[in-house]
Amino acid sequence: MVNAWLMDNSDEDKRNEHHLSPPEYVSLEKLRADTGVLYWKLDEKNFEPELEKIKSSRGYSYSDVIQVSPEKLPNYEEKLKIFYEEHIHTDEEIRFVLEGSGYFDVRNKEDKWIRIEVTPGDLLILPAGIYHRFTLDTKNYIKAMRLFVGVPVWTPHNRPADDMDARKEYVRMQKEGFSEE
Repeated sequence: MVNAWLMDNSDEDKRNEHHLSPPEYVSLEKLRADTGVLYWKLDEKNFEPELEKIKSSRGYSYSDVIQVSPEKLPNYEEKLKIFYEEHIHTDEEIRFVLEGSGYFDVRNKEDKWIRIEVTPGDLLILPAGIYHRFTLDTKNYIKAMRLFVGVPVWTPHNRPADDMDARKEYVRMQKEGFSEE
Protein backbone atom coordinates (compact mmCIF):
# COMPACT_ATOMS: atom_id res chain seq x y z
CA MET A 1 0.00 0.00 0.00
CA VAL A 2 1.19 3.50 -0.75
CA ASN A 3 2.79 5.41 2.11
CA ALA A 4 2.02 9.12 1.57
CA TRP A 5 1.44 12.12 3.83
CA LEU A 6 1.12 15.90 3.88
CA MET A 7 4.48 17.54 4.50
CA ASP A 8 5.49 20.17 7.02
CA ASN A 9 7.18 23.41 5.90
CA SER A 10 10.48 22.73 7.63
CA ASP A 11 13.75 23.59 5.89
CA GLU A 12 15.57 20.81 7.75
CA ASP A 13 17.31 18.02 5.84
CA LYS A 14 15.09 17.24 2.83
CA ARG A 15 15.88 13.52 3.30
CA ASN A 16 13.84 13.40 6.52
CA GLU A 17 10.17 12.37 6.52
CA HIS A 18 8.77 15.87 7.20
CA HIS A 19 5.48 14.81 8.79
CA LEU A 20 3.00 17.35 10.10
CA SER A 21 2.34 17.19 13.84
CA PRO A 22 0.20 15.16 14.19
CA PRO A 23 0.89 13.27 10.94
CA GLU A 24 -1.74 13.46 8.18
CA TYR A 25 -1.57 10.45 5.90
CA VAL A 26 -2.99 10.47 2.37
CA SER A 27 -4.79 7.36 1.11
CA LEU A 28 -4.18 5.96 -2.36
CA GLU A 29 -7.73 6.97 -3.32
CA LYS A 30 -7.20 10.57 -2.18
CA LEU A 31 -3.78 10.72 -3.84
CA ARG A 32 -5.31 9.51 -7.11
CA ALA A 33 -8.33 11.84 -6.92
CA ASP A 34 -6.34 14.97 -6.00
CA THR A 35 -3.22 14.48 -8.11
CA GLY A 36 -3.80 11.82 -10.77
CA VAL A 37 -0.80 9.85 -9.48
CA LEU A 38 -1.01 6.12 -10.20
CA TYR A 39 0.57 3.51 -7.93
CA TRP A 40 1.09 -0.25 -7.94
CA LYS A 41 2.89 -2.48 -5.45
CA LEU A 42 4.55 -5.30 -7.41
CA ASP A 43 6.27 -8.41 -6.08
CA GLU A 44 9.84 -7.16 -5.79
CA LYS A 45 11.30 -10.59 -6.60
CA ASN A 46 8.87 -11.69 -9.35
CA PHE A 47 7.66 -8.41 -10.86
CA GLU A 48 8.23 -9.15 -14.55
CA PRO A 49 4.78 -10.61 -15.44
CA GLU A 50 2.79 -7.77 -13.86
CA LEU A 51 5.21 -5.09 -15.04
CA GLU A 52 4.99 -6.43 -18.61
CA LYS A 53 1.17 -6.18 -18.48
CA ILE A 54 1.37 -2.55 -17.30
CA LYS A 55 4.03 -1.68 -19.90
CA SER A 56 1.95 -3.23 -22.67
CA SER A 57 -1.35 -1.62 -21.63
CA ARG A 58 0.21 1.85 -21.25
CA GLY A 59 2.52 1.72 -24.27
CA TYR A 60 5.84 1.89 -22.42
CA SER A 61 8.39 0.83 -25.00
CA TYR A 62 11.69 1.99 -23.50
CA SER A 63 13.28 1.49 -20.10
CA ASP A 64 16.59 1.97 -18.39
CA VAL A 65 17.90 1.74 -14.84
CA ILE A 66 19.31 4.57 -12.75
CA GLN A 67 21.20 4.29 -9.46
CA VAL A 68 21.27 7.39 -7.30
CA SER A 69 23.94 7.40 -4.59
CA PRO A 70 27.19 9.24 -3.95
CA GLU A 71 29.12 6.24 -5.31
CA LYS A 72 26.98 5.45 -8.37
CA LEU A 73 25.83 8.75 -9.88
CA PRO A 74 28.35 11.15 -11.44
CA ASN A 75 27.90 14.72 -10.16
CA TYR A 76 25.72 13.30 -7.36
CA GLU A 77 25.25 16.50 -5.33
CA GLU A 78 24.39 18.59 -8.41
CA LYS A 79 21.99 15.94 -9.78
CA LEU A 80 20.18 15.64 -6.44
CA LYS A 81 19.70 19.43 -6.36
CA ILE A 82 18.22 19.29 -9.87
CA PHE A 83 15.89 16.40 -8.92
CA TYR A 84 14.68 18.38 -5.88
CA GLU A 85 13.84 21.56 -7.83
CA GLU A 86 10.07 21.80 -8.24
CA HIS A 87 9.29 21.04 -11.89
CA ILE A 88 6.97 19.43 -14.44
CA HIS A 89 7.53 17.22 -17.46
CA THR A 90 5.62 17.16 -20.74
CA ASP A 91 5.29 13.36 -20.42
CA GLU A 92 4.47 11.02 -17.55
CA GLU A 93 7.26 10.21 -15.12
CA ILE A 94 7.28 6.46 -14.49
CA ARG A 95 9.53 4.87 -11.88
CA PHE A 96 9.72 1.30 -10.63
CA VAL A 97 11.89 0.89 -7.53
CA LEU A 98 14.24 -2.09 -7.65
CA GLU A 99 16.40 -1.37 -4.57
CA GLY A 100 16.73 1.34 -1.94
CA SER A 101 14.23 4.07 -1.19
CA GLY A 102 13.39 7.73 -1.58
CA TYR A 103 10.61 10.29 -1.79
CA PHE A 104 8.57 11.81 -4.58
CA ASP A 105 6.81 15.01 -3.52
CA VAL A 106 3.76 16.15 -5.49
CA ARG A 107 1.46 19.16 -5.16
CA ASN A 108 -2.20 18.56 -4.27
CA LYS A 109 -5.23 20.68 -5.28
CA GLU A 110 -4.46 23.16 -2.47
CA ASP A 111 -0.82 23.42 -3.66
CA LYS A 112 0.42 21.62 -0.53
CA TRP A 113 3.16 19.03 -0.73
CA ILE A 114 2.32 15.35 -0.43
CA ARG A 115 5.37 13.17 0.24
CA ILE A 116 5.24 9.68 -1.30
CA GLU A 117 7.71 7.15 0.05
CA VAL A 118 8.97 4.66 -2.54
CA THR A 119 10.58 1.32 -1.70
CA PRO A 120 11.33 -1.88 -3.67
CA GLY A 121 8.31 -3.05 -5.64
CA ASP A 122 6.68 0.40 -5.87
CA LEU A 123 5.64 1.54 -9.35
CA LEU A 124 4.73 5.22 -9.44
CA ILE A 125 3.34 7.15 -12.39
CA LEU A 126 3.25 10.94 -12.17
CA PRO A 127 1.03 12.55 -14.80
CA ALA A 128 2.47 15.02 -17.29
CA GLY A 129 2.18 18.58 -15.98
CA ILE A 130 2.17 17.80 -12.23
CA TYR A 131 4.53 19.86 -10.07
CA HIS A 132 6.83 17.44 -8.30
CA ARG A 133 10.36 16.78 -7.05
CA PHE A 134 12.45 13.82 -5.88
CA THR A 135 14.94 13.23 -3.11
CA LEU A 136 16.60 10.30 -1.44
CA ASP A 137 15.88 9.43 2.17
CA THR A 138 18.62 9.17 4.81
CA LYS A 139 19.86 5.85 3.34
CA ASN A 140 21.17 7.80 0.29
CA TYR A 141 20.48 5.06 -2.26
CA ILE A 142 17.87 4.09 -4.81
CA LYS A 143 17.96 1.91 -7.90
CA ALA A 144 14.97 2.48 -10.15
CA MET A 145 13.76 1.51 -13.58
CA ARG A 146 12.65 4.49 -15.68
CA LEU A 147 9.95 3.75 -18.25
CA PHE A 148 8.94 5.81 -21.28
CA VAL A 149 6.58 5.84 -24.23
CA GLY A 150 8.94 6.00 -27.20
CA VAL A 151 12.16 8.00 -27.00
CA PRO A 152 13.08 8.96 -23.42
CA VAL A 153 12.67 12.60 -22.46
CA TRP A 154 14.11 13.84 -19.16
CA THR A 155 13.63 17.56 -19.60
CA PRO A 156 12.43 19.25 -16.40
CA HIS A 157 10.60 22.57 -16.65
CA ASN A 158 11.04 24.36 -13.33
CA ARG A 159 8.21 26.21 -11.66
CA PRO A 160 6.67 28.46 -12.81
CA ALA A 161 5.63 26.50 -15.88
CA ASP A 162 1.93 27.36 -15.80
CA ASP A 163 1.88 28.55 -19.42
CA MET A 164 3.03 25.19 -20.78
CA ASP A 165 0.42 23.03 -22.53
CA ALA A 166 1.20 20.00 -20.33
CA ARG A 167 0.52 22.06 -17.19
CA LYS A 168 -2.69 23.57 -18.59
CA GLU A 169 -3.95 20.09 -19.51
CA TYR A 170 -3.04 18.76 -16.05
CA VAL A 171 -4.92 21.61 -14.32
CA ARG A 172 -7.95 20.97 -16.55
CA MET A 173 -7.93 17.24 -15.68
CA GLN A 174 -7.50 18.03 -12.00
CA LYS A 175 -10.59 20.29 -12.06
CA GLU A 176 -12.69 17.81 -14.07
CA GLY A 177 -11.51 14.73 -12.20
CA PHE A 178 -8.94 12.21 -13.29
CA SER A 179 -10.25 9.31 -15.38
CA GLU A 180 -9.89 5.81 -14.00
CA GLU A 181 -6.96 4.00 -15.59
